[in-house]
Amino acid sequence: MSTRLEQLSSLLASSPNDTFLLFAVAKEHEKHGNESEALAFYLRLQETDPNYTGLYYHLGKLYEKQQDFGQAIQIYKQGIEICKQAGDRHAMSELAGALLNLEDDEG
Repeated sequence: MSTRLEQLSSLLASSPNDTFLLFAVAKEHEKHGNESEALAFYLRLQETDPNYTGLYYHLGKLYEKQQDFGQAIQIYKQGIEICKQAGDRHAMSELAGALLNLEDDEG
């Protein structure tokens, strides 16, 4: 385990529902090729705070990397709806672009 991941995990142990820490730990696992761990933390984040708009792009990309394209499409669409409700146009635009690219590749 990397020093950064150890530090983040320690912080998360003290604040297990901290959305930023959940996201950071997921990204760190992903960076080190631990896809199953990254997925677990992304899903935990989604359960803890489904309105965390930054989650959906990264979770969708992880599903794409795992070639689970149906799940990626579903996550992108779900994220777009969350972003609409939150008024987060930037994240919504990124998700729409990712969805469009994936649907073009799939079609």
